[in-house]
Amino acid sequence: MRATIRVYWRILVAGFRRQSAYLLAAFGGLVANTTFGLLKVAILFATVRAAGGELQGYDIALMSTYIWVSQGLLGSVNLFGRIDIADRIKDGDVAVDFLRPLDVQAAAITTEVGKAIFNLIPRGIPSVLIGGLVVGMALPDDPFAYLLGAVSVLLGITIAAATVYLVVAAPGFWLVETRGLQILYMVVSGFFAGLFVPIWLFPAWLEALAQATPFPSMMMYPVDIISGRADGTEALVLLAAQVAWLVAVAALGQLLTRAGRRHLEVQGG
Repeated sequence: MRATIRVYWRILVAGFRRQSAYLLAAFGGLVANTTFGLLKVAILFATVRAAGGELQGYDIALMSTYIWVSQGLLGSVNLFGRIDIADRIKDGDVAVDFLRPLDVQAAAITTEVGKAIFNLIPRGIPSVLIGGLVVGMALPDDPFAYLLGAVSVLLGITIAAATVYLVVAAPGFWLVETRGLQILYMVVSGFFAGLFVPIWLFPAWLEALAQATPFPSMMMYPVDIISGRADGTEALVLLAAQVAWLVAVAALGQLLTRAGRRHLEVQGG
């Protein structure tokens, strides 16, 4: 057991180090995050003011926190549908990965989580700090909220990686091309994750539809916990929902991986 944990820890660290080679790209991402964050400030602040200073529980300060924390998570939460293992599955190179004494799905997700954690350092956290200094934001007074927020962010990152594996990578065992799935995932995930506006501003039916997917667990729930919009019991409920989605998505991904392995072996003779 300890040996297995050490192996996956090394995979996590390898993903972290691999992403650290792209510092210029991280800086470009920081510039993009800040620029679009300021655009969202202009639009969403005007929306709150037009509603009389409060909209579905969001005032200016809380809306600012939503904007900057969501922008900070954008580089780490995979809403774009890209994952390295997808090409290996599509090309059949994953057959080599199956020969290794590691779970293909778990190794792929762990690598993506390592890369995502690195992105928080040069891109995510500075985005939030810039937003706080330039615009200001509301943050909870309870230090426990930040601990829960950190756990929620890690869960959100992992859920996103597992969902991309399930939706985009695993179907490559059967499909010739998965770029269509990637584009579909990118369009749907950002909207339902709360990247553009909080899902709590959706009509009731659309909010219910969003919460029937794992996407709010990737971004909206971590933002709510970090901002203090969800505290105490409500924050624990959101964390429990994240854990449930992670288990469900990972289990489905495991089933597809096993079925895909059998299909791959048949195709290879």
